[in-house]
Amino acid sequence: MNKYVKNLNRIEFVVTMACTGRCKHCSEGEHTAAGDHIDGDIAAKAVYDICKNYSIESLMTFGGEPLLYPEDVCKIHEAAREMNIPKRDLITNGYFSKNSERIREVAHMLGQSGVSSILLSVDAFHQETIPLEPVKEFAKCIMKEGVSIRTQPAWLVSVEDDNPYNLRTREILGEFRMLGLESASGNIIIPRGNAKKYLSEYFDENTEYVSPYDEDPKDIRTVSFKPDGDVLNGNVYKESILNILNSYSV
Repeated sequence: MNKYVKNLNRIEFVVTMACTGRCKHCSEGEHTAAGDHIDGDIAAKAVYDICKNYSIESLMTFGGEPLLYPEDVCKIHEAAREMNIPKRDLITNGYFSKNSERIREVAHMLGQSGVSSILLSVDAFHQETIPLEPVKEFAKCIMKEGVSIRTQPAWLVSVEDDNPYNLRTREILGEFRMLGLESASGNIIIPRGNAKKYLSEYFDENTEYVSPYDEDPKDIRTVSFKPDGDVLNGNVYKESILNILNSYSV
């Protein structure tokens, strides 16, 4: 086994970078409403192959807005369930359609696919461009499916800071608590992408901000697939994920 990936225990898929939001805190910068997305069949095969060779503890799908392509999301989670990955998470802003029938349909698909937990990105930044009502409707449908769902806010400066964005975020979280949704710890915004462009006044230029998601390239614990199939130093559309893992080097 390749020494650089011997401790691999997590799989992530950036399903698409297309997004329904235009958030000024987004670390990835500007998004379009459409774009590349991961092929669900190829992604599912990668999950099967990895799990036959590594002990995978968790899998996550996110974006962009992954539920712009729910069929592909569900194929990934179905494979994860079949391979007995215990933690199968989805991060979504909950806004992929205004049509109630489609919202119910997608929620049911997710429940059937084996998603074990959903983190719902709601806060002052998302709700500048994303309406609350379709997101609330989605949350209610997910709860009816019996899938765990919590809000996942983005905090500016710190959870405790009383800047205007955090105050608005607390109001929004209160609305979801009334529906029965508790909040996860969320994330602290770092100055990358749009956040650096639009929120620079809140960051200390003398402070080094480090993302908690950065990996040690010599000890890969998470393999993360991009929408175009890129992963580590290869592309899963061109070669098998096991070949990519075996040939990876720093």
